[in-house]
Amino acid sequence: MNDNYGEQIKRYRINLGMTQNQVATELDVTAGYISNVENGRTAMSLRLLIYYAKLMGITLDELVGNLEPDYIASSIDNALMAEIKKLNNEEKEKLLKTIKLWKK
Repeated sequence: MNDNYGEQIKRYRINLGMTQNQVATELDVTAGYISNVENGRTAMSLRLLIYYAKLMGITLDELVGNLEPDYIASSIDNALMAEIKKLNNEEKEKLLKTIKLWKK
């Protein structure tokens, strides 16, 4: 994770007006653990990241995308491909023509 991982985790907590104790209680960990995460001394497990994202009212994709800038590009690609798969062939042809116009 990037160097701002703990700071960003802390920012989410503060933006919701929660204390470290409140977050710790919700995640069933100690306030010291939350402090260690926020100060970059430890990293959350995937399980805790999932719970933390739910607690903050965001998706895990949003949380990870904000923590890892390189993740954003692949996340956008995946979201775009998922939407394209929902289109019928006629809609896909229109989208392709539109994309080609943008690139000119």
